[in-house]
Order: sequence, then structure tokens, then C-alpha cells
Amino acid sequence: MPSNSSDASGKNAAPPLPEPLRVPVADSHTHLDMQSGTVEEALAKAASVGVTTVVQVGCDIKGSQWAAETAAAFDSVHATVALHPNEAPRIVHGDPDGWSRQGARQPGGAQALDEALAEIDRLAALPQVKGVGETGLDHFRTGPGGKEAQERSFRAHIEIAKRHGKTLVIHDRDAHEDVLRVLKEEGAPERTVFHCYSGDAEMAEVCAREGYFMSFAGNVTFKNAQNLRDAVAVAPADLLLVETDAPFLTPVPYRGRPNAPYLIPVTVRAMAAVRGIDEDTLATALAANTARAFGY
Repeated sequence: MPSNSSDASGKNAAPPLPEPLRVPVADSHTHLDMQSGTVEEALAKAASVGVTTVVQVGCDIKGSQWAAETAAAFDSVHATVALHPNEAPRIVHGDPDGWSRQGARQPGGAQALDEALAEIDRLAALPQVKGVGETGLDHFRTGPGGKEAQERSFRAHIEIAKRHGKTLVIHDRDAHEDVLRVLKEEGAPERTVFHCYSGDAEMAEVCAREGYFMSFAGNVTFKNAQNLRDAVAVAPADLLLVETDAPFLTPVPYRGRPNAPYLIPVTVRAMAAVRGIDEDTLATALAANTARAFGY
């Protein structure tokens, strides 16, 4: 959790505590291991404003192991485990876009990816691990050379989630069509969450037909994010989730400062305003949806 700063307006200062929610909700996607401060401090600060549950998300082997250990230690933490889409090309080729600067393949290869996926499979069987993710496709950071490894990893995560009966948590960046295609080809798990939903209202209607949960982060408050607000407006109330993706995507008016689970109320209120409903009604739905989405 971000530590307090003597410069309360500084870009690295922790934003102030928002007014507490009257109806407790969950942060459906956070990275406590990337935030400053202790887990205990983060959870206490979040609980003080009505954020009583968090889903801690793994992005690589080490982070997934930490997520599982942390969820085992704290009742209010649930874990997901995965290789982030950008992790697969690094494992296979040793480079984020799948190729070295010289254009030659780097050490690792398919066997290394298989070994990493086997550890994710082992962790996914643990009772405190409620989901497999964040997995998916990222065409923003990964070039053509890494797409094959990403898609192979994504398909493997889908299989792991289905076999263990766990929720699939999707990272989809500039890859909407391909993500939806792979889900259709493989058959999505019973519970599938689009983390940090980045599509528009039209895609939200596609997700709604398929029964996919859509989780919105602080970027729904950004000035240039009308597509996200349009999606919030049309998404079915029973498929909406809220998240921080902390320490990233801090909501306005604190954009650029460290994000943390205690800032969930800011995003909840922004979403309620878009839908034209009171925050208690939305919070009640969000709490029930998150519990259903992750099976806790």
C-alpha cells in the first residue's frame, strides 16, 4: 500500500481515504505484491472504507505462489494464478515480443513453457485459489513473434481452469477479436471474467450473451474512456464487477498517483453515476456478483 507522503499533493503520495461505502464490496483484481506497505495495512485500509474482500492476482510463477500463500494466510484474500500473456513469450524466447534483437530465438523454448504451466496447474488445485488468470492476449506489448506463444499459453490456461473448476480471468489488450475467437474455439469455463474491461458497448453485448463477467477499473473515470462508460451503461447488472488493478489505473481525480484497494469506492460511485442508480444498489450487486464469479 502506498505510504503517506509529507507532500499530500505529490504525485507519489497516497490519495486520501474516500467516504466509506455503506454496502461492502470486493476488489476483484489487485496486485498487493506490487504495492508498498504490508498486506495487513492494505487490507485494514481497504476494510475501513467498505472494501472487505480482495482477489490477489498472479502474473508469473513467483507472483502466483505468493498469491496462493497470501490467500491461505488471510480470510479476506482470494488468489488467482497464471502466466501473464506477456510472460509466455519471455519464457519461450527470452524477449517480450518473442524475438531477440538479432532475430534469433533465445533459450527457453516450449519445454520451459510447459514446466511453468505445470506449476500453474499445481497451484490451481489449491482451495484458496479461486481463479486462473490473468491470462489472455496482449497485442499492445507483444509483437508478431510472440503471438504464437501467447495463444498457446492462453489455451493451456483455459484447459487448466476448466479441469479444476476455477474462474478464468482474462487480460485482453488490443486483442478483442482474437480473445473471443480462442474462447469460442476452446469453450470458455463456466465462470469467465474480462479483467479491466477494455471493449465498447457492442463488445459488452457479446460478453453478455456469453455470460462473461465484465470488471471495470479506475480508467472508467478517464476523460478519454467514453467507450468504457458506454459499456458500463449497457452491461447486465448481474455481470458487473469492480476492480483496482492496483497499483495501476488510479481513478480520477488521483490519476498518476499510487492505486490501492481502498480507492474502490471512487470507481463504484463513477459506475453508479453512469448507470443512473444509487451507489448502495450497485454495491449490493457488485458484492453478490464477485462472490458468484469467484465461487467464494
